[in-house]
Amino acid sequence: MTESYRYDVEILHLLVSPAHAYFGRAREGAPNVPTRDAELAELVAGKGIVGDRFFGKAAHMDAAVTLFAIESLEAIAAELGTARLDPLLTRRNVVLRGAHLAPLLGHGFSLESGGQEVRLKAGRPANPCAWMDQMLAPGAHKAMRGRGGVRCQVISDGVLHRGMAVLLSPVPLEPQRAGEATLLKASRLP
Repeated sequence: MTESYRYDVEILHLLVSPAHAYFGRAREGAPNVPTRDAELAELVAGKGIVGDRFFGKAAHMDAAVTLFAIESLEAIAAELGTARLDPLLTRRNVVLRGAHLAPLLGHGFSLESGGQEVRLKAGRPANPCAWMDQMLAPGAHKAMRGRGGVRCQVISDGVLHRGMAVLLSPVPLEPQRAGEATLLKASRLP
């Protein structure tokens, strides 16, 4: 794949968690699961993020890493009248600023950070779960629909670093639309 579009983005958070935190019924509360906002995350082709709950799990090979635009969370907070929502509570692995993610669905792309390039393929939307109402704010589940990020397959080994990065895309993106809700039907994916 030849990337023809370059976008400056910022990797704000790299969530690595060895276990699931949101399962069962929300009214019973989430378990205390060790989660870290890492300075860097090691990615392995076909497996995901080393140390993460989806690493090497066959059912998640094509969607082991979730990318999320912080602008989506900021828009959700504004809609819900909440000052700030904690991006780590979304349980998305890579939280970016300046990344319009929806057009990447079905495409391979790269993230360059810390002098390294990691190739990914955006396979499907990262739909929110009902836990968002409990963990973020009442109404967050509905507000997050269509802007929960993208679930990606890891195509090449590499390391992502927090900080400034470059997103290399085969399709044009509109960074100013990063926080907008986009509803895409699976039938539209290539």
